Amino acid sequence: MRVLSVVGNRPQFIKSGPLSAALAARAVDEVVVHTGQHYDPELSQVFFDELGLGEPAYRLEAGSGSHAEQTARMLPGLEGALLAEEPGCVLVYGDTNSTLAGALVAVKLGVPIAHVEAGLRSFDRTMPEEWNRILVDRVSTLLLCPTEVAVRNLAAEGITEGVHVVGDVMLDANVRLATHARERSAALERAGVEPGRYLLLTLHREANVRPDALARIARALNALAEPVVFPAHPRTAAALAYGGIELGPHVRVLPPAGYLDFAALASQARAVLTDSGGVQKEAYWYGVPCVTLRTSTEWVETVETGWNRLTGDDPARIAEAVAQAGPGESHPPLYGDGHASDRIADLLCTMTRQ
Repeated sequence: MRVLSVVGNRPQFIKSGPLSAALAARAVDEVVVHTGQHYDPELSQVFFDELGLGEPAYRLEAGSGSHAEQTARMLPGLEGALLAEEPGCVLVYGDTNSTLAGALVAVKLGVPIAHVEAGLRSFDRTMPEEWNRILVDRVSTLLLCPTEVAVRNLAAEGITEGVHVVGDVMLDANVRLATHARERSAALERAGVEPGRYLLLTLHREANVRPDALARIARALNALAEPVVFPAHPRTAAALAYGGIELGPHVRVLPPAGYLDFAALASQARAVLTDSGGVQKEAYWYGVPCVTLRTSTEWVETVETGWNRLTGDDPARIAEAVAQAGPGESHPPLYGDGHASDRIADLLCTMTRQ
């Protein structure tokens, strides 16, 4: 059987590592298409190198731009890849423009779609990612859910066929690789911080890099007393420069971090500030409190357990959440047991071209 996997950004590279290994163990022929959604080498190639991913068969170089522009640039290359490879299914991850583009081309060509992280909902339809989740789930044959909550979300939308709870493939990568990060990374030394005595920040979502929102977040950051380590996404760095927004000297702006460096930084921070879905989970798995710079999240369990606080871009709420950030009352296992990739690979082996 042949599977065509579509990846394009940091979380998808991380998720694809253990699943690619599971597919190879079952003699599944996997063809990887890198859409180029993350085109900066520090957000792309470093993950292929560190995670031991095979070289993609196709690189589309979609580059930056609006959601519509970026998605449109992916479609011709994806169509060419599907026509050339004739896969038994197309595998897409998460909620990005790459996810939507892969699903659109597959459904047009009649190729079954397997969606990793199906059923997630933030219930905020102002987010482009929410529409990507909804649309991709509507056309998927195999809906691979990380939680029972995701299954209930799909059922509420009338989707019950092909739905499976498998756990989270990102946890699979975390279990296998994160334990080595502290030993192999000198990220804290380079940032000039000590374990437990700094905050880690990631910031990249479109809503947060708009001038007004970014200025409010910067005001909140500049009011914090603790060191803030900030591996800056190129989009955010450009927005800060364009808006003339200055960050205080305690905010240590660094280039984007690879998987091992980021794992070392996240696992040893006092708290993590982020607008990333994946980073919310990573913080939870490391037992590090999280402050999410959004007003909603698809990973609701992290909030319900008390480990994650939602603030949006409000400076007062951010300051309060950072000051109060601490462990929840309990830390139940969330998002599986570290074997989601094996379950997904077994399910993919049951799929045939329709």
